[in-house]
Amino acid sequence: MKYRLDVTSRRQNIDSAFTLIELLVVIAIIAILAALLLVAIPNAKARAQRIQCVNNLHQLGVGLQVVLADNHGYLWNYPYQLESEGLGISNPATNYCRTGVWLCPSVQWHYHDVSADDLISYGYNAFGVLPIGNNDVHFGLKAHFDPNSNRIFPIGESEIANPSDMMAMGDGDGFNYFMRGNLAEMEKHQNILTRHQGHANVVFCDGHVESPTLEFLFEDTSDAALVRWNRDHLPHREKLPP
Repeated sequence: MKYRLDVTSRRQNIDSAFTLIELLVVIAIIAILAALLLVAIPNAKARAQRIQCVNNLHQLGVGLQVVLADNHGYLWNYPYQLESEGLGISNPATNYCRTGVWLCPSVQWHYHDVSADDLISYGYNAFGVLPIGNNDVHFGLKAHFDPNSNRIFPIGESEIANPSDMMAMGDGDGFNYFMRGNLAEMEKHQNILTRHQGHANVVFCDGHVESPTLEFLFEDTSDAALVRWNRDHLPHREKLPP
């Protein structure tokens, strides 16, 4: 009787154990779930960083509206004026451009010959479709310069033909200016291609934020892409580099 009980118990143990095929199926399921998790975690992190960047630019856009309300003109001393007047920080810290709303959580600098003190996540649309030019010929938000009196005059609200379709600030290449450029060259400065999964965040003169594709923003030469750089809302294609 005892022998029969032992045999029965062993058979039950054998019947309740996993077969090799069942073990392989379980391992395969675990591997698939792990692979999905490894993909989901970086994607979730990237989305969170992109949302934070949008929020940063929204806050900077609010600050820009404060400056406009007070001065009826756009920034002529970016970024200090936006920090002190727009955001109400009367005594900005020396490193304010690399903290808080000024720092995109996704940015990674590729510069090796530039001091970190000179880098900034968000540039200002000073020149429109033009590259960096002189003080009195431009289509962006850089103030007018009068060489006779050696004075500067901020761009007035009335000079912006379409505030809801003119970009003011956005994800730049590391310096103060936000401007068109070759993406391959820009990638040498910072991780523009992967910073926001093929997009860049931009705040417009009326304060709203968009996330256009990199190609549309920096390389597209259609009227729709070019006019949003210029305060007269014209493409000025003739000013593009050959």
